[in-house]
Amino acid sequence: LILLFATPVAGQECAETEASCKDLTKLRLGLEWFLNPDHLSLVVAKKHGIFEEFGLLVELIEPADHWEAEEEIIAGKLDVAVTEPLHLAQDAAKNKPVLGFSRFLHTDGGVLYDAADGKIQRPADMCGKTISYPGSPGPGGPAIVNTMVLADGKTDCDLNSYGKYNGSFFHTDALQSGKADVATLVFWNFEIPEAKAKGMKDPRFFSLKEWGVPDFCQLVLMTTPDRFQELKPALRKLVLAMRKATGLIHQRPELAKEYYYDYVKKEEADETQQAIIDATFKATLPAFPNDNNMSAEYYDRLMAWLVDTNQVDSEAGTQTTVGTYWTNEVSW
Repeated sequence: LILLFATPVAGQECAETEASCKDLTKLRLGLEWFLNPDHLSLVVAKKHGIFEEFGLLVELIEPADHWEAEEEIIAGKLDVAVTEPLHLAQDAAKNKPVLGFSRFLHTDGGVLYDAADGKIQRPADMCGKTISYPGSPGPGGPAIVNTMVLADGKTDCDLNSYGKYNGSFFHTDALQSGKADVATLVFWNFEIPEAKAKGMKDPRFFSLKEWGVPDFCQLVLMTTPDRFQELKPALRKLVLAMRKATGLIHQRPELAKEYYYDYVKKEEADETQQAIIDATFKATLPAFPNDNNMSAEYYDRLMAWLVDTNQVDSEAGTQTTVGTYWTNEVSW
């Protein structure tokens, strides 16, 4: 797992120096990107005092530069990190000490395109197009797009025909600048509202789950196996606190919005950014599941796809069993 940006996120509700916080278990939690509505259950748990209720002092840390989360955990700089199932499986196949233990977001997403120009109307139309994706020029972007092309019935597309552009996570900018025709991997609840707010005429996306790609538009919590054993009681409390926050999000969305807007200082943002905050918040509200478990069958299928698309070595994929990098022990 590579996290991209290390600075504490503003809004810590309980300072370590306060007497009321001295008995709380501190957890340093590294985000996978800048704080956004995908992290709403964490924000609500902080602002509503739910973490403190469960005896936790949780510090949210945005990455300030490229880092390997498991190395930060081993070094004692983090306790827990956010990642996607895709990266968790890839890291496990590289024999990195990673262990996922709770899913807290499940959205939709896949490949972004602008339908207004008429060039792309169905997945098969993406054959040979230029793809923007953070890992470019690695195999990930073409693997996702070509799987969709094949699922749409076009079996003669040369994998080497795709153009590759590294637009990082600025998917909308990559398309609007003309440097790419499509962009992946996008979460619809963020990139579609953002693209609309930035003036893209008709932003749409092809969904992973509808076109043959394992659905990894999810966020999970991970740590190292050693740290998991050391922190197991606290990690169980972390799961329960976030689950309670999820209930509040669904039952009292206006309060959750108040907490989030205050946390991200919406009123200080410019007009376009305020529109993005509004739209992405609304789009993300349904994406928080009550069930934090994930099945072994899901990860078996994901690893098989990674091997089939040459993103993971066949021998490594076969030898990497799900139980070595995922557990439901604290997420029930």
